[in-house]
Amino acid sequence: MAEGFCRHFLGDVIEPYSAGIEKQVLDPLAVKAMHEIGIHISGQRSKTVDDLGVREFDYVVTLCGHASENCPFFPAGTKVLHQGFDDPPRLAAGSANEEEALIHYRRVRDEIKDYVLTLPFINLTRYNQHD
Repeated sequence: MAEGFCRHFLGDVIEPYSAGIEKQVLDPLAVKAMHEIGIHISGQRSKTVDDLGVREFDYVVTLCGHASENCPFFPAGTKVLHQGFDDPPRLAAGSANEEEALIHYRRVRDEIKDYVLTLPFINLTRYNQHD
């Protein structure tokens, strides 16, 4: 979801990549939650940091505790930021149906959006007008 927001709101000023510690299947409920607000992430795929190849990053942003604790080493010039978010699949695990599960995805989606729009490395004044 974070990569989708970054591409949607900031794609003209940053080059976002997302990668995890392990490859996962693209979560269809995350795709649906993002689609509800007009951001299409169905073309994204799960990647690991190794899949990104050799690159230098100005910033690395981790969004879950597991990623923060297991984040690979980045050169000294790379700023690493961490902001933890609840894991929607874990929250939705006991849901009775898809609509009940989507409540969790929507909440976390909206929290991630708010975070992306306040990232410290860019002046987002012009983006705060977006829904």
